[in-house]
Amino acid sequence: MLKSVLGAAAIAALLASSNAATADELRLSHQWSTSDIRHQVAQIVADEVAAADVDLDITIFPSQSLFKAREQYTPVSRGQLDMTVLPLSYAGGQRPAYNLTLMPGLVRNHDHAARLVASPFMEDLEAIMAEDDVMVLVHGYLAGGFAGVEGCITGPDDVQGLQTRAAGRAFEQMLAGAGASIASMASSEIYNAMQTGVLDAANTSSSSFVSYRIYEQVKCYTPASDVALWFMYQPMLMNKSTFDGLNADQQAALMAAGEKAQAFYLEQAKAEDAASTEAFRAAGVEIAEMTREDFDAWRAIATETSYAEFVAGTPNGQDLLDKALAVE
Repeated sequence: MLKSVLGAAAIAALLASSNAATADELRLSHQWSTSDIRHQVAQIVADEVAAADVDLDITIFPSQSLFKAREQYTPVSRGQLDMTVLPLSYAGGQRPAYNLTLMPGLVRNHDHAARLVASPFMEDLEAIMAEDDVMVLVHGYLAGGFAGVEGCITGPDDVQGLQTRAAGRAFEQMLAGAGASIASMASSEIYNAMQTGVLDAANTSSSSFVSYRIYEQVKCYTPASDVALWFMYQPMLMNKSTFDGLNADQQAALMAAGEKAQAFYLEQAKAEDAASTEAFRAAGVEIAEMTREDFDAWRAIATETSYAEFVAGTPNGQDLLDKALAVE
């Protein structure tokens, strides 16, 4: 009996030490390569936490090596995954309010985006996340623009009759409202579709425009600059119970790392837009600028299409939309 009791105690001690070890190790998953800005944001957090020497390690799983791109929010909410970086709109099917984070005309530029993440609008979204046991560690928006095979696209009249690819359902609704024909496809398919004459114009992120060499197929590029139409919220999220279970030093290290990563994210997001402009200019592509009048014209169409559908299909949707639009 004594041997049995001692054996049980040894097993219990082993399990306790095992649990203690895993409590200090966090897993972070995302869909991008290690050269992507979003991986760099994750790496900053991991490196800063390691440098803080608080007995907390973050292991990053890039390139969908742990979870598929659109399958990461649920594991984080259930505590099966500690952290992720992802477009929040990926979880729009579970939480319709999140679709407002990929909505045309809601954000004008990166500085406006920074004000948006510090507003009551974002507080409401974070309250919804908290209901799913999820919290934001790093806020971040990435921008995009338009490219035309034969001409420039700045205002709604420029897409009438064009076969156009949009990044997100809300943008498809707005473009259709402006008279465009919609061709749904992944960013990776834009080049071939333009090359074969299937596609006349495209809307996607600055980084995708460059990485897929769209500058080889178009005559004009409208980048995100002082005024832009396409912004997508892509934060670093963490399971809230996991965060709450860490000690005070570990929590402080994570928050400090998140603050540093967020500043980097904003700076590099602007740099990505500028780099895309230079890549297109170097390829001999005409560069167009969207004006505030163009932006307002697009938003007027979005109000009748994308915004209306969002409000109709989202609990408290009008209040959320109003709070977002109230941010100057």
